[in-house]
Amino acid sequence: MMRRIAEVRHSWLWVLMAIALWCLLWGGLDLRNVLGGAVVAVLVFVLFPMPPMGHELTLRPVRFVLFALRFLSDCVVSAVQVGYYALRPGPQPPGSVIAVQMASRSDFFLTFTGVLCTLIPGSVVVEAQRATGTIFLHTFNTGTPEQVEKARREVRAQEERLLWAIARREVLEEAGLR
Repeated sequence: MMRRIAEVRHSWLWVLMAIALWCLLWGGLDLRNVLGGAVVAVLVFVLFPMPPMGHELTLRPVRFVLFALRFLSDCVVSAVQVGYYALRPGPQPPGSVIAVQMASRSDFFLTFTGVLCTLIPGSVVVEAQRATGTIFLHTFNTGTPEQVEKARREVRAQEERLLWAIARREVLEEAGLR
């Protein structure tokens, strides 16, 4: 337990972000919210420690900016498409549940790719299988085999952009990208 408390010192950035989130949730920046957020953040980090992930991550600033811009572009385009189909008269386009095999075997990148896919309107992760490195998504407007394959390619491309933006060389090699 004392070791976990000592490790919180090395997670000071995460603790500060948790305090900021706490203040946002409680609607103000005052001493009571900051102290309450600090207590909650330290308790969470001590009682529920995260596994170490630093060995998988490295930041490539240019690739990260390109990744972020493409992600925001995908969000806007998808939101417009979903909005169009929601408001137009006529039947709704078909959806499918698709399985996508990830290139990386990392739990972190499997999870992060799933979160990114869920944040883009029109798809949501319904299951992730850690053992096989597969995510299952419910996708929008995928009624034909060609549309299903296009959705799979888009998810794999999203993972590849993420890997090039923040994965270490060893993870890239494992994923077959180097």
